[in-house]
Amino acid sequence: MKKVILTGVAAMAVVLVATTAFMPSASDGQPTKKYRVIDYPSPNFNPDSVNRVEGVILHHTAEPTVERSLEVLTSPERGVSTHVVIDYDGTRYLMFPPEVVAYHAGLSILNGKERCNYFTIGIEFQGNTLESPLTEDQIQSAVEYLLPIMAQYNIPLENVVTHEMVRMAYKQKYPKKRCYSKSDITQTEYRRVIKALREAMAANQ
Repeated sequence: MKKVILTGVAAMAVVLVATTAFMPSASDGQPTKKYRVIDYPSPNFNPDSVNRVEGVILHHTAEPTVERSLEVLTSPERGVSTHVVIDYDGTRYLMFPPEVVAYHAGLSILNGKERCNYFTIGIEFQGNTLESPLTEDQIQSAVEYLLPIMAQYNIPLENVVTHEMVRMAYKQKYPKKRCYSKSDITQTEYRRVIKALREAMAANQ
């Protein structure tokens, strides 16, 4: 099969359509969503690959405002992106559907597999958890977003990790390679997200 590589406006149009098509709605059997969802495509993705969706990596933006976070994650010069940004009030800015390869993990290993961008979803929480905790709305919005995805792709709870966890796994395997440090979502906040996910999954059984 011949691969078609889309660039520029054509690629952005495909991402926007795919993102809109992925959004659950009452018409397709999904419950009406509580938190606001805004399509916000980024040009930073791999149009020639498909994300295998086996895990989830949690990040925080470490930027002062969501506007600044969105600017960074859509800057062609920066070349970074994510699947969704979750603001303090729970608003979700959707950049890509799960099947798109976004650039959020860098040098990383999960369950012995490298290049996590190609088999994980990236979630960016607005703010800096080293300075203040996630809001309850951020956590509940993440749960609302993740539950149907984890069910669809059979993602186990242990495959929901932080950026620091996959980065450290890479450093342990390649101690002599340069792997830039990146402060990211703290273990305390990570445990809060996991606890909320576990409780929601149990309630849905």
